[in-house]
Amino acid sequence: MPYSSIPNDVQEFLDGYPDVPDDKRKSANLKFYSNEQRCSPDNMLIDEIHDDWVGEYQLLEQRHGYIQWLFPIQEHGMNYQSQPLQKHELQAMKADPQILARLIKSYQLMLDFYGMKLVDKDTGLLSCSLPPRDFEPRYRNFMSRSHNNLRISRIMKCLSEFGLERLNVGFLLHVLNEQSENGQLNSPGLTSSMDRWWANCIRNDATREWLGTQIKQAREDRSWVFTREQYEEAMQIPR
Repeated sequence: MPYSSIPNDVQEFLDGYPDVPDDKRKSANLKFYSNEQRCSPDNMLIDEIHDDWVGEYQLLEQRHGYIQWLFPIQEHGMNYQSQPLQKHELQAMKADPQILARLIKSYQLMLDFYGMKLVDKDTGLLSCSLPPRDFEPRYRNFMSRSHNNLRISRIMKCLSEFGLERLNVGFLLHVLNEQSENGQLNSPGLTSSMDRWWANCIRNDATREWLGTQIKQAREDRSWVFTREQYEEAMQIPR
């Protein structure tokens, strides 16, 4: 079972948004990820964001409209110049390898912002950012700016929608390893968001329940350590 009760918005996601209609007149997300339409209000193409915003931490922290474009889901966000993901868009985007590659680039952009690096795209294994970038200031920013918790929830939902739940697992287990073995990323707000929201944004029931079990053990038994070795072994299991 999940470690914490499932919030209503996450349950709607787990159910596949059954009450959300598909408006075939809307295709802004598909066009943006096809590099054909600029996002609003930043007026950027997806490839321009990927090329120009890596390492621009102040910009990524202070601007908020881009996150709805980089990680579209079937929910309204705070940027009403974006559109919720339509079901017909989702199917078209999932079938396009170039769009999926762009989505992984978006994920890598945000991982760098949070002080992390995608080591293996196929398994989802992460590490801390390697030199010349220093992960510790990024970790401190992550813990101190609570709006990033909401961003992660959106990222988790989006990756799951696009069949990339292995990336969610890699992120969650990396954070758990950092908390359990290294004493990092342990702020109350971050752990609360992780336990109740992020860890439940996994549609595969068996995987979600297994993750919940690992998190619960780490929270309730401080003598038990989720090690880097355990993390790397877990990421070898196909998901």
